Amino acid sequence: MTRVYNFSAGPAVLPEPVLRQAADEMLDWRGSGMSVMEMSHRGKEFIAIHAQAEADLRELLAVPKSYKVLFLQGGAAGQFAIVPMNLLRGRKSADYVHTGYWSKKAITEAKRYCKVNIAASSEDAGFTYAPKQDTWKLDREAAYVHITSNETIEGVEFHWIPETDDVPLVTDASSHILSRPLDVGRFGLIYAGAQKNIGPAGLTIVIVREDLIGQALPQTPSVFDYKVQAGADSMINTPPTYALYVAGLVFRWLKELGGLAKMEAINVAKARLVYDCLDQTEFYHSPVAKEDRSRMNIPFQLRNGRLDEEFLKQARGCGLTQLKGHRAVGGMRASIYNAMPMEGVKALVEFMREFERQHG
Repeated sequence: MTRVYNFSAGPAVLPEPVLRQAADEMLDWRGSGMSVMEMSHRGKEFIAIHAQAEADLRELLAVPKSYKVLFLQGGAAGQFAIVPMNLLRGRKSADYVHTGYWSKKAITEAKRYCKVNIAASSEDAGFTYAPKQDTWKLDREAAYVHITSNETIEGVEFHWIPETDDVPLVTDASSHILSRPLDVGRFGLIYAGAQKNIGPAGLTIVIVREDLIGQALPQTPSVFDYKVQAGADSMINTPPTYALYVAGLVFRWLKELGGLAKMEAINVAKARLVYDCLDQTEFYHSPVAKEDRSRMNIPFQLRNGRLDEEFLKQARGCGLTQLKGHRAVGGMRASIYNAMPMEGVKALVEFMREFERQHG
């Protein structure tokens, strides 16, 4: 069996030890005689899996006791609507910071439920930076302030947490959650789709401060009501059981690695390798402001765009896959999530340098 280095933005690479354990337990989870896929979500076996996953996630992120952890369905895109349904709490508007493709999606959906104030935007420079806080125009009467703390497509990451005073801060952290320690207490709500840095597609994690739930819009379906879901341990209907199980294995893998501080150090080193390669040549170009570059998603361009297809073809031949940039921005993109090994990043950089020697 030959495994490639998969640089997909999502669904994305998973830790090999996690995949191996999942394979070993596929037919028989710990002597139960059945696969996790076959378990009742009400049975003692799955309840144990669920409880351990939540406990490990709380430990990794040091989640305060005053926050609920929910394991839901619908992806981050579902939360674009579910957040305003739950967090407007009688208010008429919300502040959004517009930093790229996914923040635009969140803004469009929120407009179905409230007035959206664009508190800041980086559209003037093609979404290549994170707006400095002193440029933000926040509304003290807003229900919440929403950011997309890592834009997967444009490769822009917030390396700082905004200050929003008494207005709850909400973030879509899908593409960099668990890549570094996070001060959960600075946020009112954090949500993330699993398929980038947590586990398989189908699971969505929501971490929400308890005092913010319980006032959902009257038309909110029960399955989307955070209060209802919290009261039922995220099980008012069948949760994405297998995705949650694999996420739990990822949480355990991170703990055994040494936790999020250790993971951050590894991610910093991996990102530095790629950005140093990009910065040391005119052959490639990184469009993102250096202080706002994502550690997880690295978009770049060949100065000669006519070489793009040849670059991708040769990369695939070297076992380096899914490097084509999103159609919205073109070029290339290397997503180097937690599970991308250092060896994969080194192989990419070596290939990039060799390709430049051939075509530069």
